[in-house]
Amino acid sequence: MKAFLLAGGRGERLRPLTTSVPKCLAPINGTPLLAIWLDLLVGGGVEDVLLNVSHHAEQVRAFIGRRHDGPRVHLVVEQEPIGSAGTVNAHRRFVDGEAAFWIFYADNLTNVRLAPLREFHGRHDGVLTLGLFHAPDPRAAGIVTLGETGRVVNFVEKPLVPQGDLASAGIYLARPALFEHMPRMKGVMDFGHHVLPHLVGQMYGHVIDDFLMDVGTTASLARASAEWSNLAPAKVES
Repeated sequence: MKAFLLAGGRGERLRPLTTSVPKCLAPINGTPLLAIWLDLLVGGGVEDVLLNVSHHAEQVRAFIGRRHDGPRVHLVVEQEPIGSAGTVNAHRRFVDGEAAFWIFYADNLTNVRLAPLREFHGRHDGVLTLGLFHAPDPRAAGIVTLGETGRVVNFVEKPLVPQGDLASAGIYLARPALFEHMPRMKGVMDFGHHVLPHLVGQMYGHVIDDFLMDVGTTASLARASAEWSNLAPAKVES
């Protein structure tokens, strides 16, 4: 399988660390976040990854060059931000011929098992499967409401008055039909604001039971690192 690993942000909330280190190489107890992601993906059967970066790209390229294990990484350097959906849409040819492909937000730390999501995805014919988690702050997340079969019947990005805490985990398994729903627009195109609200009724959600934390701020990075050290060694198995 193939995957988009979205790491294009400049990591402003992680300064001063990101003044000299790209966000995707932020250390988790001494291990770069990107190394954890790549180990997880190869363990989950992903063979090719398109990774986008916009900051300190030379460090990311050097890290990839030193790595001898899979998956194969195709590095894309973005001089200007185009958004999560913008990156996927711009590189749709990367997944030509794929029956399904992954999309991951690299500013999360997770040990998610991919097999349950693949199995769930195979049981429906929707455009997209969303990995879901219970958000500690629903106002800062994309909140979904599920029907009885797991179909997403409502999606609101960062609601002022959340109707629940079940949120998008930044883990998607998509079919090629996703590209038919990409809006034609200029500038930054984001999944949460510009794509997912229009897929209500055509996407499904599956709650993940594994560890997942945002590491986009210095405080959350420290907290995630502390909790990560207590996980079992099998944290990258699929």
